[in-house]
Amino acid sequence: METIIPIKGNVKHIITLDPTVWIFDDRKIDLDTFFIEEQVLRDEDEEYKENMGKHWSREIMEGATFPPTLKTEKKFDRKKLVSGTFAISLDQFVKNAIPKEDATTITFTSVDGTTYPYPLSQLKDFLFKFSQDGKPLADDGPVHLLLKDGSNADNPIRSINGITID
Repeated sequence: METIIPIKGNVKHIITLDPTVWIFDDRKIDLDTFFIEEQVLRDEDEEYKENMGKHWSREIMEGATFPPTLKTEKKFDRKKLVSGTFAISLDQFVKNAIPKEDATTITFTSVDGTTYPYPLSQLKDFLFKFSQDGKPLADDGPVHLLLKDGSNADNPIRSINGITID
């Protein structure tokens, strides 16, 4: 089974996604808790600006700090990596492909050729599930399409292997 997922169509850059490496991505979402915990929506750009402002102020007041060492780097919970169920938000990847201004639709294609069109304005609502109990989705993968509201959590769109922006 091919695990590479292209983002193509009405975009400035054609991008290929490899779900097998997302297990080490800090942006992954733990699906064991995602649909049962209350979600706090956050604007990544605003959060970045706020953190940079705090960093700038700290450097002015205290002086520059050295980069982290191996002792201070974020550690992965290995037990969770080999037993967890994970997804990742799709919007960050589509933003990097830079959809053209006249793009209005995002279409997901499954292995059997079935297409699932959605308005591009719904982009922030999509998750790609890429891992179940610590294992890649081998039988009906490479990814499943989930909606963040949990409405299709029990019946996701399976076997997604392509994304087209129109």
